[in-house]
Amino acid sequence: MDKIKVGTKTISYPMPCSLLGTKVEGKVNFLTVAFFSMVGIKQPHIMAALAKSHYSNPGIKETGAFSINIPSASMAEATDYCGMVSGRTFDKSNVFEVFYGEESGTPMIVECPYNLECKLVQTVDLPADELFIGEIVAAYTDNRYLTNGVPDMAKIDPFVLSMPEMTYLRLGSPIGRAWAMGKSRIKKI
Repeated sequence: MDKIKVGTKTISYPMPCSLLGTKVEGKVNFLTVAFFSMVGIKQPHIMAALAKSHYSNPGIKETGAFSINIPSASMAEATDYCGMVSGRTFDKSNVFEVFYGEESGTPMIVECPYNLECKLVQTVDLPADELFIGEIVAAYTDNRYLTNGVPDMAKIDPFVLSMPEMTYLRLGSPIGRAWAMGKSRIKKI
């Protein structure tokens, strides 16, 4: 075996970037979050892990809602900024044009191609972080980001964070259809 241990701190897989929105003491705030993921599809939920020290955490708990906004690669600079400065010191409510979810009133970003409105259903306490699990109650996009009525990643142009290089990367070209490529292996069995 040629595998070598590289340590658990490298987190050497790319993570999609998002901007988490909430209100903190009545003020709109956005925070860059790469530690987020879908948690089910039949009952769509999403989770986001935030360090306990983040300014947004009390706002999520107070309002019981948050948004996940998927920025396009053209928004990388503003997205990076929102992860570099704290809402305690900097007012990030004017970085983007804001609209509010119809179900929870949570703030979302007009410029982001895809927005998820979430109601908080559970908070998991981890040693250094809090894991917020939200039910996705609505998803928003513009017609220009759809193909055949479905969000089109090529049009959305999301980007990922690669931690070892501390670099943002665009998604690449398609390599094949999911739940289809593997059929040739099934046929061989």
